[in-house]
Amino acid sequence: MEFYANEGKRVEIKVGERTFARHAIKTHFVQLGEDYIDLIRKYVVPVYQPGDLVSISEKVISLCQRRVVYEDDVRPSLLARFLCRFVHTSAAGPGLSIPYKMQFAINQRGAFRVLWAAVAAGVGKLVGKKGVFYDMLGMEVSGLDGFYGDDIKEYAHMGIMIPDRPDEVCDEILEKTGVAAMIVDANGLSVDILGHASAVKEDVAALVGMIKDNPAGQMRQFTPLILIRETTAVLAAPAVSV
Repeated sequence: MEFYANEGKRVEIKVGERTFARHAIKTHFVQLGEDYIDLIRKYVVPVYQPGDLVSISEKVISLCQRRVVYEDDVRPSLLARFLCRFVHTSAAGPGLSIPYKMQFAINQRGAFRVLWAAVAAGVGKLVGKKGVFYDMLGMEVSGLDGFYGDDIKEYAHMGIMIPDRPDEVCDEILEKTGVAAMIVDANGLSVDILGHASAVKEDVAALVGMIKDNPAGQMRQFTPLILIRETTAVLAAPAVSV
């Protein structure tokens, strides 16, 4: 099997003394309400070997679970429009600088908690600490994607929440397909492991290391599934250490 890497990414990566090859699996554009078990059977099972691990983008699982919100569900208030002006836009995307995302945060956590997080974030910036705002509001807020069409136009008018019960989803995938998987939220700045099959015994640091460079990409690569295989073979592509 020839391993494929997206443009600008590498097949191999080192995690400590171990080397892993990553294969970016191309799929169709996954639509709302599809069956993630069918996706795994169609795209992963034909290339999967015992001992492999599959990294699944959280967007795929969320779309299958219909974990989305639309602009009409989160009409931005004056408070949301005011607060979003103070949010820093990073290389990972605009984040809560989008009024719809800020209103989602208010709906989820309440106006007082969002205001308190904004104040704490301001203090944090004074002492050089970043990410306070998102840390205080939690993954349900920080993990919201969408409401932004510059990278994927289909997501311009809807937000994609984080998956529901990701560990259980991975256990179901293993039971029904034999594929060991983890569900990840990755971008150009960070990688979060949202869940993994209970049979996966690697620690979180190792799992993050396997995909630290976000081999799935951030744009329209259509590679939300990454097959990971430990290897001692020397492949053509150079390795990148983590």
